[in-house]
Amino acid sequence: MWKKYPINMGGKLWEIVLFCVKFISNAVMAGFLGEYEVSLDSKNRFLVPSGFRKQLAEGEDNAFVISRGMGKMLSLYTKAAWEIFDAKLSSLNDFNPNVANFVRVMRGGATEVQLDSAGRMLVPKPLQVHAGLDKDLVFSAMGDKVEIWDKDTYYNHIAQTSANIEDLANGIFGDNPFK
Repeated sequence: MWKKYPINMGGKLWEIVLFCVKFISNAVMAGFLGEYEVSLDSKNRFLVPSGFRKQLAEGEDNAFVISRGMGKMLSLYTKAAWEIFDAKLSSLNDFNPNVANFVRVMRGGATEVQLDSAGRMLVPKPLQVHAGLDKDLVFSAMGDKVEIWDKDTYYNHIAQTSANIEDLANGIFGDNPFK
């Protein structure tokens, strides 16, 4: 957003243009790597893997947003990554029914979560039910976010996807992915 202000300097009329922007983060988003098996305890918490915590930017080691994912899993974002994603959602035309439905699913279950003093994270019950999470989970890196899956569902999905990985890569990259 911008606004013009006329000013008179030395008998000449000038316009000063001020821009207003929202500062989201100065952190450089490094892509997360890895796949970790974790378990839910009786209070629906899991220990966030130390290998993941070591990859967090300084100052991003406690506050997260967890939401429904693209399928039967959950997405976990750092607060900074969620703000970027949420800004993209806000830029969409919510008069389009497909957009409204997508945003409703993504934002509706989104919950801010924090690590407790032992490094555990609580999975809200509605999100646990959505993803079919029981006890054994997989914490899978996806660049700027992490997916949280039921262990059996995850490994079945990976097996099915891996069986067709050449076709998948060709459909995404074409004949030469490194042009």
